[in-house]
Parts: sequence; structure tokens; C-alpha cells
Amino acid sequence: MHSRTVPVTGRTHTAVPSSPRRTRTIPPIRPSRRQLFVGAATVTGMGVAAASVTAPVAVASDTLPWEGELAPGPHQPAQRAYNPDQVLAWDPSTDPDAAFLRSRVPLQPRASALAAAQRHPQLPAETRSLVLAGDYGNAFFESHPYTDVFSQHLFEYWQYADVYASWHGMAAQGTPPELYRPEEEWTQRWFEFGAVNLPNPGYTDAAHRNGVLSLGNVFFSDNDRGSQTYSELLVRDEDGSFPAVTQLVRIAEYFGFDGYFINQEQVSVSMTREQITTYREFLVALRDAGMYVQWYDSVTDEGTIDYQNEFNAANSPWVINDEQGRVSDSIFLNYWWNRDMLADSAAHAQDVGLDPREAVFVGVEAGMYQFEQPYDLRDNFDEDGVPRNAVASLGTDFTHADFEAKTDVDRQHETYDRARRWWTGTEDGAGSPAEDAWPGMDASIVERSPLTGTRFHTRFSTGHGLGYWREGEQVSSVQWGNIGIQDVPVTWQWWFEGDGDLRADHDYGPEAVAAPRFTYTPLGAFDGGSSLVIEGTLEGDARLRLFRSELEITDSTQLHLTVQIPRGAVELSAALTLASDPAIVLELPLTLEDGDGWVRASVDLGDLAGDTILGLGVALHTDEEQEMQVNLGTLAVAPAATKAPKRPRHFTITQALPATQELTLGWTLDGFDSVSRYEVSVDGEHLGAIYGDVLYVKDFAGRSGTFSLEAVGHDGQRSRPATLDLDLAGGPGAVQASANGAAVTVTWDAPASPGTAVTIEALDAGDSPFRTKVIADKGATSATLEGTPTDGSRFRATVDDRHATPVSALGTFTDTELAPYPAEFAEFDGTTLVLRRPTPNDWSTLTVLEDG
Repeated sequence: MHSRTVPVTGRTHTAVPSSPRRTRTIPPIRPSRRQLFVGAATVTGMGVAAASVTAPVAVASDTLPWEGELAPGPHQPAQRAYNPDQVLAWDPSTDPDAAFLRSRVPLQPRASALAAAQRHPQLPAETRSLVLAGDYGNAFFESHPYTDVFSQHLFEYWQYADVYASWHGMAAQGTPPELYRPEEEWTQRWFEFGAVNLPNPGYTDAAHRNGVLSLGNVFFSDNDRGSQTYSELLVRDEDGSFPAVTQLVRIAEYFGFDGYFINQEQVSVSMTREQITTYREFLVALRDAGMYVQWYDSVTDEGTIDYQNEFNAANSPWVINDEQGRVSDSIFLNYWWNRDMLADSAAHAQDVGLDPREAVFVGVEAGMYQFEQPYDLRDNFDEDGVPRNAVASLGTDFTHADFEAKTDVDRQHETYDRARRWWTGTEDGAGSPAEDAWPGMDASIVERSPLTGTRFHTRFSTGHGLGYWREGEQVSSVQWGNIGIQDVPVTWQWWFEGDGDLRADHDYGPEAVAAPRFTYTPLGAFDGGSSLVIEGTLEGDARLRLFRSELEITDSTQLHLTVQIPRGAVELSAALTLASDPAIVLELPLTLEDGDGWVRASVDLGDLAGDTILGLGVALHTDEEQEMQVNLGTLAVAPAATKAPKRPRHFTITQALPATQELTLGWTLDGFDSVSRYEVSVDGEHLGAIYGDVLYVKDFAGRSGTFSLEAVGHDGQRSRPATLDLDLAGGPGAVQASANGAAVTVTWDAPASPGTAVTIEALDAGDSPFRTKVIADKGATSATLEGTPTDGSRFRATVDDRHATPVSALGTFTDTELAPYPAEFAEFDGTTLVLRRPTPNDWSTLTVLEDG
């Protein structure tokens, strides 16, 4: 993405080109050594010399791999990016750990727009918003769907986004991790970013739960994508179709996301008129196949890199033109705009038949300028204070990524305040920002909501925690981060009304440190990783509006809260805004059960049957001024007759790896209409949760136990558990496997019982992988299996004595296969030899011989 600097870890930008409107200076640039291992090499004489490539110097704080107990497991599934060759060859059966990297949550509908239910009724709901940002932290080789890390970025403002596009760098598939030198400045890390980056599946799950589209990223740049060029994706079949379109659609459908952000900034490769036409036909084909396509304001109708900073005749043909019709869904405008340019952009969009609030996105460089924006987003407003165009923001994860103490558990509250300031204008969600301060994204974007239908349940879980709770009991002390099971965020952070001085926060328990303005006693969660705490001085009656919704009320609909009131004597009511009269907030007293600690508070809504809840909150009442604290553990609205999900089926241990203390579990996935997530525990201890059919667990040292799998519904009800027993104590013990030539030797601890089977199975090897099995000799502690592949690919070795849980180890076959370099990949230019990059995924070095 066009910018002056390189934001954190892999959100790589190109250097600023000349522009007639640019008045800022270009930062210093220097050559990068990364190209030495990637891309087209130039061979002169006896050596290989890479072409000189420049890259901006990183100024943002970096994200380094986690260490110690926070480090990923030895075989924890992680995403990789793809170069064009890998896109064209992609298949899920050959993509490592692809089954663990899928988003399975379908895109959810959103509530209908209604000005009377908005916090800012004057804003048009048609103004779309795109967020182009990183995920958990982008450590290049460690893009995991879920981790054992609390202190990482988790996006919590889905209500102000319509599209979320991943913006980060990932190493191309096959890049050896040992090339990664995290202690070096990022341009010196010696590996290639893939041109096609997929969104983190956890983020896609969260986006879809909130009705937000999730996009991958196609990025061609001279800085860090090596020899990869856009022309490699424009190759046609004999019938005129684009194989790359077929593959990109196949990739998106398998991994569960919705389209691509196309960032074409490769200055060094010229674009002919024929290529312009072909490129646009490629985008049309991608869009016609059901993909959402957003184009970046980088290439003009002449095929040159020239940032327009407005929507005009020079860049609009990449969105719509007379020859191809509609080419892309929208455009992300570069940042150097002003009020007149944005007014002209909206007018030009209307002239070519587009709605500017849906198709023309005004770019905001969040990561670079942060709260000191040189451009005022209010310049996008017309004379009535209404946005003319859509809004797109790059690098909003700066609120965490560029925070000096972002890995410090005790200072995470500062990152929450920074994020709240970006999205709402103030750190604590109270009052209004100063006239000359950053106004907050909610000054332009209407809050959205996926709360539709007849049922809703929240645990107020933000998607991470310093422990895990179930029904008020802490069932794990391991910190975690998993945005895929994040609850729908509170719509308004925060919208208080009434008497007193009240504050709200997410309570992560006694191990967390709250911002200094809070004095509450931390309780943790009732369920998940956090509860919602309201504290402060209550002087009479007050309300906290929580959720925008469109929930239909039936004659059996009930509302339930799980609450704890450790301080003060407070009466609680449900605060509802109804479609029948959205100007009125209806307060219905809640009946609390007797007891200490967490208790249930309920109200029957049957008398309101046929109406619709547009706003959902809680009201607090007292007869005298007092200091109070109320924790909300859960909130549910659902008909009384709703059934719990069915018991999960086919629960199994798919591989146990005791030598590395890892295991994976699998089951049959039921539809999202009935299941919100699955939770896995062993002997009562929480192990993980996901909406999917596979789960990876690290640091599992147990030798025996009973696993439990429960399906949790959208109203919070749980299924009967599926269970299975683990028995490693009576089995072969830890397994090791090593390859030597065309053979693999497998060893284990305990002497083999009669009939013990030893199996080798190739992984990532297509639909018919190599597999061989031998029966070990009685009493043996090793077996050698002959005739194995020698291609360096991964395999799983499993020892099954038929009495205990089968035990496995992962390894790689010996690599003795040398692929000759294709003659057509080499071209002489006088005394210079130019080499195209090899196509095998596992190449990392290239040997060049001259005269032997």
C-alpha cells in the first residue's frame, strides 16, 4: 500500500513516487538483501548477483516471535503465502495443514438500517467502511488461527466495518524457517513474501459472525515480492479463461473468505494496452465468480503507476468502463486528498453510474499518522455533515502494534484505550473529542449489528483471556487468544445515560491490570475470558446501551442476565428500544435469583410478542447515591422452547504426539444455524474452542484422561458431551522417526506387544499419498520401513499396539531428488544470464555451474 514508511512487520509499503500534489519529503531508503534468495537472479561470470532493490526503513515497532510458554508448538499449523506458481498449482490436499486453517463460519446477515436506532441519526447508513489491517501480530511465520497469547492485537470494532482485508506479510510456502532472523532489521531477514496473502481464518470467523466480508490480499511490489509479477496471473487457457481466477476462487471458497484486495504497485514492470485489457478482464472474471474485488488507486488508464488521490477518469476505468462494464466492486483512494477532490470524486462516481458511498473509499493512513492525521476526514462531509464517499483505513492495528509495551500484560489496558479513541474519538468512550482532535471513525460510519432472528447470547468475551471460565468456575489458567470465538462486540463503547459517574470495562480477572480510572474488584468471567463490569457512582437512575439489534419477540421470548453485584445495592432492569416506538427506551425490572456470587436475572418478554428489539441494554437504579459495581457475565434473548444442539458425532484423536506434547482432535461439524462453537476439555480442564471440525492442542503432557466435546448453541445452551478416553500410559510411549535414504526408522519406548503396527503416511501428498505398514516384532522398540519417498516432504509415523491410544511422530523424508533447471527459465543477454525462479516449493538455494 502506497505510503512513506513501512509499518510493523510485513505491512510493507512501496517508496513514494513523484506526485504533483505531494508536499512531504521521502524518507531515506537503502538496498535490501532479501532479494539474494528470491526472484530472478542475474548471473555474470562465475557468480549470482541479485538486482538491487530498495525498501523504506522500518520506523514502527516490530512484532517478534513469542518465546517460552507463549511460543507456538513445534507443529502448530500456520499460514503461508503463495507466489503465482503456487497459486496455479494449489490444491488443499498438498497444502500443509490446510484443514486446520479454514474459516467455517458463514457470513451472517445484518440488521436493517434505521436512523432512529443510531447514536448519530444524521449519518447515512449507506456509507461503507473497509478496514485494511493486520491480525494478531504478523510475525511472518506465525499466522495462527488461535494462540496461547493474551497480549496481542484483537480487533473489537466490527460494528464500524463492512469489509476487513488482511494487511501483512507472510513467507511464501516452502520458505525454510531457519532463514528467518527476527533479531535483524526487517529488510535483512532473507526470505520472500508471497504475492497472495490469505486472511487469518480466526479473523474471517470473527468477521463473518459480525456480517463483515473478509478479503485476501494480492500485492505486487518491487520491494519485497521478488520476481513475482501480475502478468503471471493473467495467463489464459485455450478457451480464454484464466486458470489463476479458477484457483483464487477455489482458495477463497476452501478457506472460507470472500474476495481480494488487489494492490498493483509494481513500478518496474511496464503495462501495455493489451495487458491493461487483459488485467481488467481478469478482474471481471474474478468478480463474476462471486468474489468481492477492491482495487487500489495506483494504476491509471494508461497503465502507469500514478496515484490520483481522487476518483476520476484516470482511475475509474479500473472500476467501470464502457468496454468491460463493471470491473471491480470498489476502489481504495490514495491519501493525498482535500475537500474539493472528494467532492469531485463523488460527482464522478455518480456520472459513471456508481454510488460513491459504496464504491469509492477515501483512504485514511492510520498506521503512519495515527492520531496526528494531516488530512481531516470531515472533508469528506457535504454541507449537511453527511459523508460523500465510503471510508477505508489502513493499519488501524497500530493501536496495539505500535504501542511500546504491547507485549506487557499489565499495560494492555492502554492499547484498549488507544483503539477506543481511534474508533469512537475518546479513550474512555465518554464525551466528545476536541474540535481539532481525531473525531473517531464513528463520526463517519453508522454502527452495524448482526443480531437478527429470534435469539442472541453473549458472554462479553473479547476473544482472549488470562484464563478460561465456565459457569463461574475457572477451568484453565492458561492465557489465550482466539478471535474466532469472540462474541459480537458491545455496539457502543460506551453509551451511558442518566445520573451518576459510571464507567464500563472488560474484566479479565485478578491477573489483569485495569486502567487507573477504575477501582472495581476484578472477578474474571462467568463464561469465556471476560465479563463486562460497570462501576462508579450511581446517583439515581442510569442506563448503559449495549447492543443494536433486530431481534424478533415471540410469545415465549425471555431475557436472561447472569450478574454479580460485589459492591452496592442496585436494582436492575432490561432497557429495550422497540420497533413500535424507537424513541422510547422501555425498562423492564429484572427478577434476580437468591444467592451469592453469580446469579441469574430474568424477565419474560411474551407480552411484547410481534414487536422487534432494536436496542438492548441494562438500566441501574438506586434510591441514594452510592458507589457500586455490577458485573454482567452473560446476556441472552431467546424463545423458551429453543432446543440445545445435538451431541457431537465422530469425536476422535486424529494424532497424538507425546514426544512434542501435541495432539489434534476431530469431529463431524454441524451447521452454524445450530452451533456457535465447540468446546473441548480433558478431565474438566479447558483445552480450546472453535467453530470447526479440527482442533490443535500444544503443551499437552497428559498420559491418560477423558476428553469431552460440547456443542454450544447461539442461546448459550450446551449439548450432551461426546467423550473419548486417552491412554498413553499403557502404550508404546514417545515415538521418534528419522529418514535415511529411502527408508524411515521408527523408535519407541516400551517393548512392542504382539500385533503392534507401524505405519508411515506421506502428508501434503495429494489424494493418493504414499502409505506403508509393517508389524513390529514382539518386544521390539524400533522398525525400519523401506521404499519411502526421497522428496523431502512431510510424513507421519504411527505406532498402534491395539491396546492403547495410537502414538505418532512427524518428520520429513530424505531429500535426494534434484530437479534440473528448465532451459526455458534461463535467458542470455550478452554475457548476462537471467534466471526465472524455480517452481518447486522447497527450493531455497540455487547452484550455478559454468564449465563444470
